[in-house]
Amino acid sequence: MIIQTACRHYAGNRRDKRGAVSGLSPDQVNMQTLEEKEARSIEVLADALKRFEGRVATTFTGGKDSLTVLHLLKRIGGGKVPVPVLNLDTTVKFKEALEFRDRIAREWALDLIIATNHEGLKRIKIAVDHEQCCLVMKAQAIDAAVEENGWQALITGVRWDEQPARANEEYFSNRPGHMRVQPILHFSELDIWDYIGKYELPYCSLYDQGYRSLGCQPCTVKSTRPRGDGPEREGRAQEKEQIMAQLRDLGYF
Repeated sequence: MIIQTACRHYAGNRRDKRGAVSGLSPDQVNMQTLEEKEARSIEVLADALKRFEGRVATTFTGGKDSLTVLHLLKRIGGGKVPVPVLNLDTTVKFKEALEFRDRIAREWALDLIIATNHEGLKRIKIAVDHEQCCLVMKAQAIDAAVEENGWQALITGVRWDEQPARANEEYFSNRPGHMRVQPILHFSELDIWDYIGKYELPYCSLYDQGYRSLGCQPCTVKSTRPRGDGPEREGRAQEKEQIMAQLRDLGYF
């Protein structure tokens, strides 16, 4: 059984092989400027909100990518994120990430839903078997939250350049029981930081301590390279990175 905590703080187009809305030219798909990339993301999100009205949620990990998606949604929503926000609590997240999640939930008045697979915790040893851990604490928790809340679509912050298993993803990707909406696929790591700087967004303090990609604490270490240099996820558990394709087939982001 997945335990969800609802925190309410203060408050059909056709696509090409990469999910581009039919009618866009190659020049429009191959965006160069940050402004072009923002516009494409907003287009994808607006399409999703229209197609899945009232049946769509977004995810927020406390990390930079899902923060960017939240802010894009906030712009579309006239200053308020217009959909529920799902956070997966695996019980071993960084304290700083959880504190940042709660700060944004308060300051941006998010309709935050925190999901934890407590039954799954009884069956696994956290961070020992990476496939089982991610399957139970993330993939199964996602599927349960989607089903329990009646969502038809879930928005995520994955990107093409972040991980090889995500390189061929589409903006709209069918998954068992729901659609994944992935509006910032075309952003690079440095695009994300340019966006955060442009809009003067707050971000988790761990990024100023040498981390480039944030996961669960037992499976994440500081990067040895600066932003934009080499694999962004080098600080993640490499046993998991090597089976990312399998994990995604099982429902992982």
